[in-house]
Amino acid sequence: MKSKILGLLEFNKITKLLADQAGSTIAKERIAELEPMTNMHAVTDALTETTEAVSVILYKGTIPVGEIADVKDLLKMARKGRILSMRELLQIKSSLAAARQVKLFLSSDMPDNLRVIPEIAALIAPVPKLEQDLDNAILSEDEMSDNASSALKSIRRDMRNKNEQIKARMQKFTSSSTASKYLQDAIVTIRNGRYVIPVKREYASMFPGLVHDQSSTGATLFIEPQSIVTMNNELRQLEIDEQNEITRILEAFSGRVAEHYHEIHNNQDLLAELDFINAKGKLSIMLDAREPKMNEQGIIDIRRGRHPLLDMEKAVPINVELGRDYTTLLITGPNTGGKTVTLKTIGLLILMAQSGLHVPADESSELPLLKEVFADIGDEQSIEQSLSTFSSHMKNITEIFAEAGEGCLVLLDELGAGTDPAEGAALGIAELEKLREMGALVVSTTHYTELKKYAISTEGVENASMEFNVETLSPTYKLRIGLPGKSNAFEISRKLGLSEEIIDRATELLSENQLSFENAVSRVEEDRKQAEDMVDEANRLKAEAEKKLAIAEQKLEKARSKAEEIVDDAKEQARTMLRDAQGTVDEISSELKELRKNAQDHGHASNAVAAGRRKLREAEDEYKSDGKKRSVQTGKAPKPEDIEIGMQVKLTTIGQNGEVESLPDSRGNLQLRVGALRIGANVKDLIITESEAAGNKDKLRKAYSQGSRQNFMKDKVRNVRTEINVIGRNLDDAIYEVEKYIDDAYLAGLTQVRIVHGKGQGILSSGLRDALKKNKHVKSAKAAAYNEGGDGATVVTLKEKK
Repeated sequence: MKSKILGLLEFNKITKLLADQAGSTIAKERIAELEPMTNMHAVTDALTETTEAVSVILYKGTIPVGEIADVKDLLKMARKGRILSMRELLQIKSSLAAARQVKLFLSSDMPDNLRVIPEIAALIAPVPKLEQDLDNAILSEDEMSDNASSALKSIRRDMRNKNEQIKARMQKFTSSSTASKYLQDAIVTIRNGRYVIPVKREYASMFPGLVHDQSSTGATLFIEPQSIVTMNNELRQLEIDEQNEITRILEAFSGRVAEHYHEIHNNQDLLAELDFINAKGKLSIMLDAREPKMNEQGIIDIRRGRHPLLDMEKAVPINVELGRDYTTLLITGPNTGGKTVTLKTIGLLILMAQSGLHVPADESSELPLLKEVFADIGDEQSIEQSLSTFSSHMKNITEIFAEAGEGCLVLLDELGAGTDPAEGAALGIAELEKLREMGALVVSTTHYTELKKYAISTEGVENASMEFNVETLSPTYKLRIGLPGKSNAFEISRKLGLSEEIIDRATELLSENQLSFENAVSRVEEDRKQAEDMVDEANRLKAEAEKKLAIAEQKLEKARSKAEEIVDDAKEQARTMLRDAQGTVDEISSELKELRKNAQDHGHASNAVAAGRRKLREAEDEYKSDGKKRSVQTGKAPKPEDIEIGMQVKLTTIGQNGEVESLPDSRGNLQLRVGALRIGANVKDLIITESEAAGNKDKLRKAYSQGSRQNFMKDKVRNVRTEINVIGRNLDDAIYEVEKYIDDAYLAGLTQVRIVHGKGQGILSSGLRDALKKNKHVKSAKAAAYNEGGDGATVVTLKEKK
C-alpha cells in the first residue's frame, strides 16, 4: 500500500503505539517496517498470532522477552576467530538467558487451542551449560571471577601473597626510626605498577634502587629499593600471567560461542518474533480490540467500530455495511458531525486487520482483504504548486482512477466540493458511476442534494447520514444507514435567533422539488425516531421483565434450598431417633440376658421385663410429635417438702442437671446423682426441671419401695458410665458405638468421658477423633494423659446440656 495513504489514514500512529508495547530494539525496528499484507494466508496467520498472544497474556501474563541484544555481529566475529571481550560475552549470556526463560515460560501451564506460539517456543534451543559457565566466570564488563579457571585462581592467590610480602618488606623502610628522616612521607605507593617509597632528593643515595618518578617540584623521588626489585619483577610476571590466562579464557568462550552459532542466531530471531507477537497482544488489550473475520468477497461489516486513536470512553461506535446489497455508500450530514472520522475509521480498521492487528470492534465484524486502499481526505491545497482546493482534489482523483479497480476501496471526502454546486454534483455523480463500473468499493461524504437523490434512485448505491441533534445544536456522531442527512440550515438558523421573515423567504427561494425532498427526508426521519423510540421502550420492558424473572428464579431457588435443608434436618432427626431407639432396645436386651444368667427367682425376672417395657414406652413418648422433652425449668427453688426421690433438678452452683437420691435433712442437705457422680447439695441451690414430677410421684415411690431403686436409676440415666472400651472393634462399629455412647452421656449430663481404643496402627484412634470433631455434643477431644492411657485413649469434653 502507498505510504501516502498510510500516513493520511494515520496508520503510522498505530505502529508507534505498537512499538511502545515491544521490549526490544529488534522488534521495534520490525514494527517500523510493518505494512498491510495482501495474502489471505499471511493475514489470517498474523491475526491468529495476535489472538494467541492475548490468550497467553490474560492467562499468565506477558511473555518475558525483555530487551534482546542484537548479537548477530558478535556471532559472526566469533565464527571468524575473533576473541570476544567480557562485555560482548555478557551480551551473549543475556541472549542465552532470555531464550531459556521464554522457553520455560511457554513450556507449561498454557491456554488450550494454541498453535503458533507453541510452535515457535518449540524451536528455541537453550544452551544452559554455556550460559551457566559465562555467569560463573564473568562478573562485569571488566572483571573476571577467580573461579573462571583453576589456573587463574592459583595465579591470583600467588599475586595476593606476593603483594603481602612486598608490603611487609616495604613497611620496614617506612617504619624504621632512622629512615623516617630520609622519607618525604612514611608511606608505600605505586608508580608504573611497582611499589616505591617517597625519598627526599638529598637522601636518594641512602636508598639504592630504581627511580620511577619524581614529584612536581622535584623534591621527592619515588624509589624502588633494590632489595624488592626482584619481588616486584615476580609480581609483574604474575600480572602478565593473569592477563594471558584471562585472554585464554575469553578465547575459549569465544570458540564455544562459535560452536553454538546457529542455536544463538536462531534463538534471537525467534525471541524477536515472540516480542513482536507479544506487542500485538498487548496493543489489542489496550485498545479493547477483537480479531475480525476476513473475507475475499469485498464485504465490509463493521459492528460497533471505534477509531483506535480516540478516547474509548468518549468515542461513539459506528455500524457500517458495504459490499453485499450495495458497493457505494454516500454519507451526508452537518460539518464536524463525524463524516471524515467515519471514513478514516473504515480505512484504518482495514489496514490494521491486513497487518495482523486486532481492531476495536465487535468480534462479529467482517473485513475484506483488499489489494489497495485509496483516499482523498481533507484539504490538501498546495500554495507552492498553485493548486486550489478543487484542483488538489481533482489531482488526487485522477491518480485514483489510474489505479483503482476490483479489490480496492476508495474513500472520498466532500465529493464535488470546491466548485459550482451544480457542476460539482454532476461531476461527483459521474465519478461515482465510473468507480462503480471499475468494480471498486466506494465510501464518500457530500452535502449535495443531487447526490442524495442519485443514491436513492440508483441500485447498488446507498445513503447514510450522521445524526444531528437540532435541540442542542450538536452532532451525536451516530451513523444511520439507509437515510440521507439533512443540512438542517433553517432549523439551526431559527434556534440561533434568525428572523422568521428571512427563513420564510429562504424557504420560498428553494425549488419545489428540493423542498419536497427535504420534507420527505424530515418525515422519514420522524418515523425512524418514532420507531426507534418504540424499539427502545420494548427493549426496556424486556429488560425489566428479564430482571423480574431473574429475581423470581433466585427466590424460587432459595425456597428450594430451604426446603432441602428442612428435609435434611428432618432426616437427621429421624436417624437420631432411630439410633436412640435401637440403643434402648439393645440395652434392654442386654439387661434381660444378664438377668437370665443371674436371676434367683421368676418374680425378679418379671420385674425386669416390666421395667424394660416401661423403658420402651418412655422412649416412644419421648419422640412423639415434635420430639421435644416435656420437662421445663420452673425457675424457682423448691421447698424441702417438695423434694421427692428420683426428681430431676438442676444444681445452680455447677450448672449441671441431676437426680435426687435422698430426701433433705433438717438443714436442707441431700444427695444428688450427677452423671456417674454422687454429690451433696442443699435445697436452696436446686431448681426443679421436671414439670411432670408431681404426676410421677406415685410411680417413683412404687419403684423405690419395691427395692428396685438401682434399676430405676439405670432407667433414667441409661446406665451411662464415664468410660467406654472399643478395643478390637473395626472403625465403623467403633464409631457407631461411640456416637451412641456420646448421645447417652450428653443426655445423662456428663461433662467428660474417656474412650479406650488402644494404640495399634492409629487407624481406630484417628478415625474416632475425626468423627468426634463433627459430633454436635462434643466440645473437645484429645489424647489422654500418660497415666490415663496416653495415645491409647481419648478424653472427650462434652458441651453443657441445654
